Amino acid sequence: MRYTPLSASTYIEHRARFRRHLDKGGLALFHSNDIMPTSADGTMPFKQATDILYLCGIDQEETILLLFPDALDPKDREILFVRETSPEIAIWEGHKFSQEEARELSGIANVQWTSAYEATLKRLVPQAAMLYLNSNEHLRQSNEVETRTDRMNAAVRRQFPLHEVRRSAPIMHRVRSRKTAEEVEQMRRAIAITGKAFERVCRFLKPGVMEYAVEAEITHEFIRNGSRGHAYTPIIASGFSACVLHYIDNDQACKDGDVILMDFGC
Repeated sequence: MRYTPLSASTYIEHRARFRRHLDKGGLALFHSNDIMPTSADGTMPFKQATDILYLCGIDQEETILLLFPDALDPKDREILFVRETSPEIAIWEGHKFSQEEARELSGIANVQWTSAYEATLKRLVPQAAMLYLNSNEHLRQSNEVETRTDRMNAAVRRQFPLHEVRRSAPIMHRVRSRKTAEEVEQMRRAIAITGKAFERVCRFLKPGVMEYAVEAEITHEFIRNGSRGHAYTPIIASGFSACVLHYIDNDQACKDGDVILMDFGC
């Protein structure tokens, strides 16, 4: 990994916080994001869904987390599903988590391959009183693309139409608002890296430089300090572009006397 993940004890605590808000008999499911295509055999860089990352730390596609505190068999109360790797995948795509690596990072004892998910779900849902499904409920989210979570939620609703479905998002909003000491330290590190990037930009700026060159300086500082890059798409807006609320083209020259509005974070 380019960055240092949280400790297994923190992920264990995160899951415990979430479980405390489940009603008796509740079974919760969380899914990773898709790898998004570009063209031909190209793909966008993978960006994990933050809720499943918060709960288990697995930054990898085709990951599923099942939480069922009242399962009859204690082994079924936390199950992590990860993509099974192969020599061919290792050659083309690089390293993927082994079951032991996923177990060590997440603190979850029962780690299975994603291919076992359907059979496991079919076996456990009859024990559950209700299902907790997650979704992106951000006030400003506007996305016409169906996510993996959307697809998997729809499949569960079709397969188990008589089960009551509840929302995990309000619970996640509540538990994620409270940070552990380890999380606060990571946030401070991200802030420190962002500060280094700002200082770098201040040394770099002069009339005539392009906004995208400023962005490149920031990106360089982020990555060389051990982060994956920008927390969100950066805004480098000079002159009139600073009047555009979400200007992200970053393609204009910074003129002498311009105000430059910058919105970026590691």
